[in-house]
Amino acid sequence: MKPVVLAGGSGSRLWPKSRAALPKQFLALTSEQTMLQETLQRLEGSSAANPIVICNDAHRFLVAEQLRQMGGEHGGIILEPVGRNTAPAIALAALHAMQTDDDPVLLVLAADHLIKDSASFKAAVAKANELALAGKLVTFGIVPDQAHTGYGYIKGGEALGVGMQVDEFVEKPDLATAQQYVDSGNYFWNSGMFMFKASVYLDELKKYAPEMYSICEQAIASESKDLDFIRIDPEIFATCPDDSIDYAVMEKTELAAMVPLDAGWSDVGSWSSLWETADVKDDNGNVIVGDAILEGVNNSYINAEERLIAVVGLDDVVVVETKDAVMVANKNKVQDIKNVVNQLKAERRPEFEFHREVFRPWGSYDSIDNGKRFQVKRISVKPGEKLSVQMHHHRAEHWIVVSGTANVTIGEKTQLVTENESVYIPIGDVHALENPGKIPLELIEVQSGAYLGEDDIVRFSDRYGRTESK
Repeated sequence: MKPVVLAGGSGSRLWPKSRAALPKQFLALTSEQTMLQETLQRLEGSSAANPIVICNDAHRFLVAEQLRQMGGEHGGIILEPVGRNTAPAIALAALHAMQTDDDPVLLVLAADHLIKDSASFKAAVAKANELALAGKLVTFGIVPDQAHTGYGYIKGGEALGVGMQVDEFVEKPDLATAQQYVDSGNYFWNSGMFMFKASVYLDELKKYAPEMYSICEQAIASESKDLDFIRIDPEIFATCPDDSIDYAVMEKTELAAMVPLDAGWSDVGSWSSLWETADVKDDNGNVIVGDAILEGVNNSYINAEERLIAVVGLDDVVVVETKDAVMVANKNKVQDIKNVVNQLKAERRPEFEFHREVFRPWGSYDSIDNGKRFQVKRISVKPGEKLSVQMHHHRAEHWIVVSGTANVTIGEKTQLVTENESVYIPIGDVHALENPGKIPLELIEVQSGAYLGEDDIVRFSDRYGRTESK
């Protein structure tokens, strides 16, 4: 069994925590581990091979770092040059898997789902494996505990040993229809998780979406390795139809089967779902994460990242605080957060894409202050890592080392800069920063100049293969 973890997506419904550069699958929302790491940990103790992970090109270093923290073993990190939904992504994974394995059974998982009962999940996977080996395309139907209008539904049919046939896939219903589905006992939430032999999926995709199959086959044929990553032909893949596995294959195939899953599942699709699934609530039904004082507050979700939050006399609210934004919403209106995100994007505000603290393959930086012609950052460089050799047209920089040792190159000169020492990089000078030590390098960077944007970088060489300002 080879897991395929889909780690794309922007997660805009969980703004301000989740942003384009750091979406929810890479955040620790339900435990100390990120959701991607929880997904992988859920497979421990099973017969699963090293997972294939599929992600956006922009998130590749996040994936690699979070895998490294768990031991680093994987069956390939496939980079999508553009998003084309789940059907093509799974096709790429299936085609790649068959290059090295003799028609493996693929377990397709989303990187951003919550499953509380790992034992029940593994039991359902074992049942699905039987059906997959028999040539079925298996989906996992979540046993519903309420009439939920935010999920699609699957109607179960005739028994198939450890599972059942799929009679129908149903779009998200209104509340009355959802209640009828739940009362009938024949309908299940559509989890978006699947299991099948690679060849069976590819055969059905070729039958029902031949253009998509052909494009994916051509795109993966010219795959290349870049560090830990697998790159496919971007121009070919950009022509691929954009479609989900449900629409492209599952709703059309005669091989669809389902295994019921009752394991405390949630797609964590909104802040209210984090309130619903929380294991601990106070006596007034509140979920509190971080430093908060509540007075006369009921059935609310409060998440404080950096500062004290005080809430008085409110019911059914969500309050989320980060270093650079605070979001307050009625718990029943949190789906409208996407409208705020769309406005941030339209206005080209940085809060749409980045947090104040931004992670890079070499470490991170935190923009702690800024003004009209200056910006102050706290920079952390991991041991042995190096920033690109670069220059800036519009800004000079001062670096003050707080802890650790920096190996600094300015023009033709290289020098060691240690704690409480500083160095100045004039506008236009080619420079580089490296941490040659065994502990993290922490420094304060003061930028000054007419333009301080991150795109004012001319990169001459970079060990991470980056060609843009990231």
